[in-house]
Amino acid sequence: MAHTIAAISGTLSEEDRTAIETLYRAFSEHDPELLDQAVTADWQDIPLAPGQQPGREGMKPLIRGFSAAFPDAKVTVHEIIGAPGRAGVRAEITGTHKGEWFGVASTGRTFTLPIHEFHHTENGRVTHTWHMEDWFGWLHQMGAMGAPEEKA
Repeated sequence: MAHTIAAISGTLSEEDRTAIETLYRAFSEHDPELLDQAVTADWQDIPLAPGQQPGREGMKPLIRGFSAAFPDAKVTVHEIIGAPGRAGVRAEITGTHKGEWFGVASTGRTFTLPIHEFHHTENGRVTHTWHMEDWFGWLHQMGAMGAPEEKA
């Protein structure tokens, strides 16, 4: 697995924990087909990305595009806090911007993107994911957003 989990707490089942880890592996290993093992066919990814279709199949093109834009991207899961059927995850994505993403042409810059997600699970599959990533921070790191430079 391409990431290390620093802490796991709570009563999340091993089966559900594995599904959540596999969801992140789909991004780290650049393998959208891993979603078939991790999420239900009608998985709800909330909110959808611009142009993203719903369900598991709707995420696969997004992973392919993500992998093209960030070929060295890795997800590091720092913490999973769980209860039966529910889990919160604190993680980060790191990588290098090598292709167009969100309309921003390749910059070659490296980045760190914090992510916080909440998952519902059932029968060893993720059914719902509510997520928040710091895309504004990413835009700033890429030089695509921020205060204009002051002129002397």
